[in-house]
Amino acid sequence: MTEGYIAAFITVAIWGLTFVFTKSLLVSFTPVEILFIRFLLGTIALALVMPKRLKTKGWQEEKYLISAGLTGIFLYYFLENVSMLWTTASNAGVIVSTAPFFTALLSKERKSWRFFAGFAVAITGIAMISLSSIDFSAESLKGDLLALSAAFVWAFYAIASKKIASFGYSPLLTVRRSFIYGMAFMLVPLILWNNTGMERDMLSPWNITGLLFLGLAASALCFVLWNIAVERLGPIRTSIFIYLVPVITVIASAVILGEKITAFSIIGTILTLSGLFLSGFKK
Repeated sequence: MTEGYIAAFITVAIWGLTFVFTKSLLVSFTPVEILFIRFLLGTIALALVMPKRLKTKGWQEEKYLISAGLTGIFLYYFLENVSMLWTTASNAGVIVSTAPFFTALLSKERKSWRFFAGFAVAITGIAMISLSSIDFSAESLKGDLLALSAAFVWAFYAIASKKIASFGYSPLLTVRRSFIYGMAFMLVPLILWNNTGMERDMLSPWNITGLLFLGLAASALCFVLWNIAVERLGPIRTSIFIYLVPVITVIASAVILGEKITAFSIIGTILTLSGLFLSGFKK
């Protein structure tokens, strides 16, 4: 179980920085370009580490890998990346942290009053964060809602990854297969959404560093660690570690991107995390 905690902590620490790198990369890349390059690098890295081919028992197992690719690789990150076209990295980081609530909501466990009370507090916090934006507008609200949709989609990935872990295959192989399915779903938006007429400094040192960080650390390494954590701790307990992501994101966004943090947004962040923490308690 200790290995699960360590894997989860390293994962969320790196994921907390992904919002900052993604926000900065959106200047030169479309959301889906960032996704495709990120997971292509991750797939190559995993193939080099373990070139062995994954052999499943057919559709009964393959459908869960496809589901993981659709929800956790494509939809979640696509919604998250697009949201940051209109909202701040810190807003997206805090709002996406509500994923544990949706994971618990879709689980078969009985819900206590703490669960619903915590959700009410968290939603109040999210509303405060959205309203506290310096440049609050319909577009920033749209970005916040897309981030919330990403959190909802993540719940399906958490459940699918728990089922995949029960198959007993190497996490490196199952994650790589999910990456491939996810990239397949990205092909259509990748072709349709392009900025061919826009001048872009795609090969700047910062962009290369950001893409390598997202592809190798945040994707290849973290998805393997996350699946190990889910296998050791279960989807709900592991998802609770996502509470640390917004804390890291808010601090990094202020330091690296210069995003302003208002007193209202700090209160909203505290309410959101407190609500999630409350909803996670069984006793």
